[in-house]
Amino acid sequence: MSINRKAGARTTAAILVLAAALALAGCAGNKRMTTASVDRTTTGAVTQMTAPELRATADQLGTAYTSNPSDMNVAMQYASVLQMDGRNDQALAVMRKAAIDHPKERQVLAAYGKALAAAGDLQPALDAVRRAQTPEYPDWKLMSAEGAILDQLGQPGEARRLYARALEMQPNDPSVLSNLGMSYLLEGNLKQAEAQLQNAVTQPGADSRVRQNLALVVGLQGRFADAEAIASRELSPEQAEANIAYLRSMLAQQNAWNDLANEEG
Repeated sequence: MSINRKAGARTTAAILVLAAALALAGCAGNKRMTTASVDRTTTGAVTQMTAPELRATADQLGTAYTSNPSDMNVAMQYASVLQMDGRNDQALAVMRKAAIDHPKERQVLAAYGKALAAAGDLQPALDAVRRAQTPEYPDWKLMSAEGAILDQLGQPGEARRLYARALEMQPNDPSVLSNLGMSYLLEGNLKQAEAQLQNAVTQPGADSRVRQNLALVVGLQGRFADAEAIASRELSPEQAEANIAYLRSMLAQQNAWNDLANEEG
């Protein structure tokens, strides 16, 4: 099923809520979840943690941060783990201070921009990411991050130009392809979103977030069995089933599925 721009615009907010809710549902209980890597000295180079492990790591990093809040690396790690644990406002507070303490550090400005975006402060997020970028040494990751923010601000054309530039610098990067797929999702073009995400998941380095984005796009087209099969590669069968059931119920509650069908074009 394809959805026109008008339908896509009306359902963007619902889609974002669904994506966030499914991500949080995937973090529940003791199942394992994919996260960004955290410093080896703190967590033993953990790249996957259960929800209790994640909270314990946040507490551990919080103690280290309290003892030395000006430590740039600790602040960034702490904010990252807080975001993984859904504590976006707290992560933003940590990164705001880090940006004040280290105003010329590109990686700090970039992390600050991502924290702002996670907290819903999109225009300040865009400003922070752009300040982190340097024309003489452009960073493809910052281009992709800027594109993701522009998509949420309703500027898909400019966002996709940035994705194209990022892919020229880092061909077939799964994170950029995933952002491109989500760009089409927010526009309502589910077929193109699925094509980009299918490409993304085949690339080396594709992580759980990419596959879960694909599961969401497939589920939004009503192919719930396929979506559950994709989700099951990352989650327990029970959790994958729960996520798809939640997706079904949300679509039904909001009449979103009927809306998508009626607006097909």
